[in-house]
Amino acid sequence: MDRKAKVFILCCNRLLRESIARILSKKTDFEIVASEALGTASCEQIINSGADVLVLDSMEALFGNAQASPTELSRSVMCVLVAMDDNHNHFLTAVRRGARGYVLQDASATDVVSAIRTVAEGQVACPLRYTQVLFEFIAAQTEKLPNSQKRVTWGLTRREQQLIPLIGRGFSNKEIANHLSLSEQTIKNHVHRILRKVGVSDRLSVCDLCEPESLVVRTKNSGYSV
Repeated sequence: MDRKAKVFILCCNRLLRESIARILSKKTDFEIVASEALGTASCEQIINSGADVLVLDSMEALFGNAQASPTELSRSVMCVLVAMDDNHNHFLTAVRRGARGYVLQDASATDVVSAIRTVAEGQVACPLRYTQVLFEFIAAQTEKLPNSQKRVTWGLTRREQQLIPLIGRGFSNKEIANHLSLSEQTIKNHVHRILRKVGVSDRLSVCDLCEPESLVVRTKNSGYSV
């Protein structure tokens, strides 16, 4: 990068937070805009900080609910998850929700810095063996992708079918409303009916029904190499 990458550190583990801040402060290509405990900064504050990269040590901080804030956050700031469990499902969930970096608990300090730098440069970072997880996931799920016939079987109207891929991409009700030039309340009603017809309790479950589609769409828009 031609300028310093601005980094916002938001970790619940104080030792980890301070260690990352100390290490990055010694690098000439990073500028730490904030280093705070989890829960002390809102999505709006993070976005307004001008940070290029957000470093998190908790998936719940970014993916804990399906409303607008986490979605907007992952599209405005490139997120790197550090000290993560060696769990393929958690990794795939992180990718679906927009994370650009996934660093495991046993990673070295060098690995953490490298992942943050890689993401700041507009690329993605994960353990090498996890690229195989992505390939295998897409290959295994291709046949399970809900096609239009299945959506008709669910009894979804054409409008409700139109909402499925937008929900799968993580759009909030407000964002879908703006995209389709409808009221937010109308979208809310549609989503409620979709949940009832499909037989799931929340919109994240609807996203799971579209996992391959949402993964490919986000990959294309975010520059992933798969």
